[in-house]
Amino acid sequence: MGTVQGVRRHRLTSRGWLLGVCVTAFVTSAAQAQTQPQWKWRDDKGQVHVSDLPPPRDVPEKDVLQHPDATARRAPTAASAAATTPSVAPVARPTVDAELEKRRKASEQEKAAKTKSDDDKLDAQRRENCSRARAHAAALDSGQRIARINDKGEREVLDDRGRADEMRRAREVIASDCR
Repeated sequence: MGTVQGVRRHRLTSRGWLLGVCVTAFVTSAAQAQTQPQWKWRDDKGQVHVSDLPPPRDVPEKDVLQHPDATARRAPTAASAAATTPSVAPVARPTVDAELEKRRKASEQEKAAKTKSDDDKLDAQRRENCSRARAHAAALDSGQRIARINDKGEREVLDDRGRADEMRRAREVIASDCR
């Protein structure tokens, strides 16, 4: 019976060794994962994402919750403090921040260009409305007969009251669009 107990002890020792290796590997990988710089951001659905890659370009800067340089800052250890000298230049920020800054600037420039384009379209539309309203007001002031087609497809001539209403509308458009 002594041999059976010896085999059992050997099995338990092998299992314990395997378990120890697995735990060590897990702890090591967890420690490495924590030392990796990480990004943290919230998407448009409100879900929080954590990654070692920067967020997509469509994520606004206000939704970026954590930059990698914020997590990489740790208290220097005695070995690292002894290894560095005061004459060494400070470490430059990662290129990821430069890329993010480029994206932000490009996004701001796109927004500014779109706003300018929209303003230009609106100004062109106002100028067109202004010129049409002035032409219509000039025709109404000229005293000539003005006719239009009604809902039934019949031609009707504007009377004095209709002419006054049209003149009032034309003046309102001129006041609002001719600046």
